[in-house]
Formats: sequence, C-alpha cells, structure tokens
Amino acid sequence: MINFQKLDPARRAEYDRFLLQGGRKCEYSFVNLSIWGRQQAAFVDGFLVIFSQFNRKSVYPFPLGQGEYKPVLDAIIQDAKERGIPCCITGMEEAQCQILERLYPGKFRFYADRDTFDYVYFIDDLADLKGRKYQKKRNHFNKFCAANPTWRCEPITRANLQQVRQLAQAWYDMRQAQDPDADFHLEKIALGRALEDPEKYAMEGLMLFVEEKPTAFTLGSRLSEDTFDVHFEKALDIVDGSYPAINKSFAAYLRDKYPTLRYLNREDDMGLPGLRKAKLSYEPAFLVEKRWARLWEEMDEA
Repeated sequence: MINFQKLDPARRAEYDRFLLQGGRKCEYSFVNLSIWGRQQAAFVDGFLVIFSQFNRKSVYPFPLGQGEYKPVLDAIIQDAKERGIPCCITGMEEAQCQILERLYPGKFRFYADRDTFDYVYFIDDLADLKGRKYQKKRNHFNKFCAANPTWRCEPITRANLQQVRQLAQAWYDMRQAQDPDADFHLEKIALGRALEDPEKYAMEGLMLFVEEKPTAFTLGSRLSEDTFDVHFEKALDIVDGSYPAINKSFAAYLRDKYPTLRYLNREDDMGLPGLRKAKLSYEPAFLVEKRWARLWEEMDEA
C-alpha cells in the first residue's frame, strides 16, 4: 500500500515542482489539496501521487512527473486493490486518457465529467469588461458604482480576517434560510481551513465595502506562472452588483500585482444550473475538459 501523507505546507516547493505540471486544472492546486476533503500525497518512482477522499468517494488524480508511467500506475492499481476500493483515476485531459489506454488497452472505461470542467478566463476580459459581449456586465457594474459611490476594496490581511469570517458566516446563514436543504458542509470546512491562516497557503484576496460595511470577498492562489485560481467568492444579496464588483476588482488587482498573469481559473460549477449559467455568462476563454476512468474488470457486469 502506498504510504500517503497529509500535505505539509513546509514542503510546498517540493510539491509544486510536480503540481505545476498539472496545467490549469484546479485539482492540482496545492491549496485545494490542503483544504478540501481528506487528500494525501506520496512520491512514487519520480511521480507525485495523490489520494483524494471526499463526498464519500476515493479517487486518484492522474499522477504527475517525468519518466515511465507504468510503474506508478501499477502502484496505484495495487493500492486500490489493497484498500478494497474501485480504482478511479480522475482529472484527465485527452493526453492522459491516451497514456492510460496505451498502457492498459481495453482495461479502463472513460467518462466525461462535465460538472468538474474548469472555467478559465482571460484576466483582461474580467478586469476591463470591454466589448459588446460584456455590455450587460459593464452596465451592471456601472449601475453599482452609481448607486454606491463610496464603495471600496481592500486586500485581506490578518487585520481584517475576522470581518471576512463574519461575512462568510452571514452568507451561509442567508443561503441556508433561502434553501434549508442546501448542503454547504464540505465547502464550509474548506473555507474555514483557508480562513484560519490564508498566508500559510500563500492565498490572497479582496474584501468589498459598501458604506463601510463588508459586503463581499474573494480568495485565491497562484496556480502557475500565467494562471491564478479563484477558490472562493461570496457576496451578500443586500447590495445589488456586489458580485460583479468584487469579480472585476480582483481581476484588476491581480493583473496590476502580477504582470505575467494571463488567465483566471474560476474552477467548476459542480453541476449547479444557476452557477453554470453565471460562469458561462462571463464568456470563458476555454473550459478545461476533464475525464475520469475506472478499471473495467472491477465493474459490475450486470
């Protein structure tokens, strides 16, 4: 059995040597691996192997590294067998699917996972909202500015972290009142971990104030040299336009701070129709299409 261990922030540079090979996929974010569910990692034959457990599922994101894939994939298959769980490999684009099929012809079945596709945007598009395709967004933002002339944003720091926590709790209370059946359990745990100490994970964010009252916040981390991952974005409904305002402001803030950034990954839509509609409305540059595979011999034949 592979000796998986919880990710250690002190070893982040060691992990990042591999995670940066994951392209723009949010499941290879050090932050996401650290705060969501129960995720562990191990170094096997020159590869970083991840074991993810959340939503009562256990999966292995496709391993990252250089060299022969067969030994490390054999180790993953054996690990799943020893744990008595299905061997499910996730987070794969077409190239990874081809590797798996070449090494194990006919042994895996592949499935598109639309609910996990990442939405990736040009940072200039979200910061500027230029052109006809963003006219409605631009008008919404301008209406917000006209109605709230004293609005402002400030970076999230230790000094205002408690305000962010209070704002997050207010958001969850509001959503739970609107939909008592909504399940925010895993997200609340993940956000709670992030807000314990954002600096530990090299996370950055902004908080929006309207009439000096905290109204929205966003929080993310660097995914690669040209891509920033937006992990959380929350806004209270009491001020119309807070979401467009924090979205646009964060994009502009990051662009000014990191000139090499070209993209914002705003992660997936979890299959929620309203969230999918909202993310599509911002005209993504592209979606990171991901698939998962399961070892066929372990599946029911019925």
